[in-house]
Amino acid sequence: MRVMVFGTYDATVHPRVGILVEGLQRQGVDVVVCNAALGIDDAGPARPPRRREGVARARLRHVARLAELACRARRLPRPDVVLCGYRGRVDIQVARRLFPHVPLLLDHLESVDDAADRTGRAPRAGLRFATRVEASAIRAADLVLVDTEEHRRVLPARDRDRTVVVPIGAAPVWFDAGRALGDGEPPAVKPVSAENPLRIVAFGHYSPVQGAPVIGAALRQLDGYPLAVTMVGRGLQLQRTRDLVGRDPRVRWHAWVPGSELPRLVARHDVCLGVFGTGAKALRLVPNKVFQGAAVGCAVVTSDTAPQQRMLGRAARFVPAGNADALADTIRRLAGHPADVARLRAAAVEVARERFTPQAVVEPLVERLERMVGKGS
Repeated sequence: MRVMVFGTYDATVHPRVGILVEGLQRQGVDVVVCNAALGIDDAGPARPPRRREGVARARLRHVARLAELACRARRLPRPDVVLCGYRGRVDIQVARRLFPHVPLLLDHLESVDDAADRTGRAPRAGLRFATRVEASAIRAADLVLVDTEEHRRVLPARDRDRTVVVPIGAAPVWFDAGRALGDGEPPAVKPVSAENPLRIVAFGHYSPVQGAPVIGAALRQLDGYPLAVTMVGRGLQLQRTRDLVGRDPRVRWHAWVPGSELPRLVARHDVCLGVFGTGAKALRLVPNKVFQGAAVGCAVVTSDTAPQQRMLGRAARFVPAGNADALADTIRRLAGHPADVARLRAAAVEVARERFTPQAVVEPLVERLERMVGKGS
C-alpha cells in the first residue's frame, strides 16, 4: 500500500504530519511525501516571532506553493491513498483534481472556529468563507482524521462514519530526549529544597485553549515554595499571565525555543503542565504537550477532561479546568512528596512508550486503510 502525504503543511513546526509519516512507515506502509511548506506564524515556542505579512501576499504565496505541489505530485509514483496533512482544506481540492479516482484523507486536527479562538478571531466575513472552505474539504475526503472521540462528535452526523480517531502522539525525538537523560533508570527521589527545587515547565501558545493565566494565578499562590519554573511561548494571553505571576525570580520566560532544542529542555524538568482552559476546544483535546511531556518522562499535570483522563489514566494528576486554586494545591502536594513525582514520571513514560509512539497511534488508521484499499501493509 502506497500512501502519498500531500500538502502545504510544515512538519518542522507542527509535528502531527511527521508523526503520521513515521508511524505509517513503521507499520510497513510505503509512504511518499509531496510537501511544499507554506509556513505560518502561529507555531508557539518552536518558531521565533516574525512580522505577519498581508493577506494578499499570503494568498499569492499559497497559490505558488500549490502550483509547486502539483508539479511535484506529477513526478511521483501513483499512490493508493492520498493523505492531506494539517490545514489541508485547500490542498485536498488540488489533490482531488490530480488524483480523481484515488481515496483522499483529510487530517482535520483543528476546525476554523478552533483556530480563530486560538490565534485571535478573524473578521466575521473571513470566518464564514473559511468555514465554507472547510465544509467543502470534509465533503471531498473519503476519510477524515481527528485526534479525539470528542472531536469526532462535533462533526456533522453524516460525516462521522467517514472518520477515524488517531491520537496526536509524540515524535521519536521526544522519547530520545528522555532516554538521553534517564537512560532507562527510574527517576531519583530527592527531597525538594532550595538547592533541589521542583522543576516545572509549561510551553505552547498563550491562548484561551491553553489557559495559561490559570498557571500564572496558581504560581502567584506558591510564594516561598522551592520551585524552578520555565514558561515557553507567546500569544494572546502572555501579558496577562506574566502580570498574574508578577516579579518572581523562580520563573524564567522564553518567547521561543528552537524545535530541535525543545525536547531536551522539557526533559530537564520534573513536571510538565498541560492545558487548563474552559472553552469547548479545551475540553475536547489532548494537546501535543501532554504527549510530549509524558514521552520525555515528566510528571503530567493537566485539566480533568474526558479525553485526557481516557488517554493518561493514573499516569497524570488532573485538576478542574480553569481552577487556579486546585492547580496550586496540586503543585504544593507534589513539592512535598517527591516520591509521588517519581512515581508519576515513571508511569507517564511507561504509558507513552506503550501508547503514544508514532507506530501505536496510527494503528486504527492502518486498519481502516487496509479495508479501504484492500491491501495489507
